[in-house]
Amino acid sequence: RSRTIGELLAPAAPFDKKCGRENWTVAFAPDGSYFAWSQGHRTVKLVPWSQCLKNFLLHGTKNITNSSNLRLSRQNSDGGQKNKPLEHIIDCGDIVWSLAFGSSVPEKQSRCVNIEWHRFRFGQDQLLLATGLNSGRIKIWDVYTGKLLLNLVDHTEVVRDLTFAPDGSLILVSASRDKTLRVWDLKDDGNMMKVLRGHQNWVYSCAFSPDSSMLCSVGASKAVFLWNMDKYTMIRKLEGHHHDVVACDFSPDGALLATASYDTRVYIWDPHTGAILMEFGHLFPPPTPIFAGGANDRWVRSVSFSHDGLHIASLADDKMVRFWRIDEDYPVQVAPLSNGLCCAFSTDGSVLAAGTHDGSVYFWATPRHVPSLQHLCRMSIRRVMPTQEVQELPVPSKVLEFLSYRV
Repeated sequence: RSRTIGELLAPAAPFDKKCGRENWTVAFAPDGSYFAWSQGHRTVKLVPWSQCLKNFLLHGTKNITNSSNLRLSRQNSDGGQKNKPLEHIIDCGDIVWSLAFGSSVPEKQSRCVNIEWHRFRFGQDQLLLATGLNSGRIKIWDVYTGKLLLNLVDHTEVVRDLTFAPDGSLILVSASRDKTLRVWDLKDDGNMMKVLRGHQNWVYSCAFSPDSSMLCSVGASKAVFLWNMDKYTMIRKLEGHHHDVVACDFSPDGALLATASYDTRVYIWDPHTGAILMEFGHLFPPPTPIFAGGANDRWVRSVSFSHDGLHIASLADDKMVRFWRIDEDYPVQVAPLSNGLCCAFSTDGSVLAAGTHDGSVYFWATPRHVPSLQHLCRMSIRRVMPTQEVQELPVPSKVLEFLSYRV
């Protein structure tokens, strides 16, 4: 059983209505400096992650986050405070469905041809937070000051998920219930570059590969699509799930893709070939396709890859969080969680955060495991070589199977 680290509880008024408090998304900043979650009722909380961990150690697991001494005063939000992260409470003006942190790398130029003048010049120390709203709007905030920078308006339905390209280019992709994905260039003042069409139903989630070259999008009607993000074309559709697919995540080396579905399963795919390499079931015996396509009390809500490339976490409606190893058929650790909706690993992989229906967040220590030298070498190779190139290497077949994650 996994060890509880702490919890951040959303404040509840005596007559607070239950709907609208859902915590649909949790996110860690790429540099590990901040943790953010949608607390419900239009509110996003931003807390310094190191301070949050320290509070857990000092005061035990519980941490009611609306205490006045933690609130950020407006007069302290100038640029001089960047060295000391402070807590923010952001009112987004609408129900928040998605969050994503983005950081800038100055060497990555905008793809826009007209780069003569820009309203914003994002520097290396910039940290942005994108929030996807119920109205279809996307608001971009400066994490250090809590100020609203951009308001992106183009989606006509709920923005269900957001993801920044990991390469520091500030390319943002949004997934919406209007059945489209939209690509935005924040270095070009939030210009919308492309609309990706292909989904016939709601799009639930999207994720970039670690090298930013590929995007996975998942949605209703069993949809799992892979996109080429250099040409903005669809690479392939992955077939295998029996119900809506609601979450996806790439492994740190980009060689594996995890998808979570209401059909009670998490599949691990080879995104380069479209083959299913592993299946993690949450209902035993596994339901037949006709039962997997309906309500079964085991809907998987979220999946996340750990930074070690060996573990994934899944969160399901059976009130359990599971930690799996990619080479084992059964969970290596479990933890109880009622009404869970989303989960994410911390930047260093040591903690898993999970959000719930009531706007709270719970944290667990992740399984401790020292990766083998073999696995570290495999990840190094797979970061630069897709499966097709690996298959052509002049090495023994067992080594090829290992490098392809088939053993």
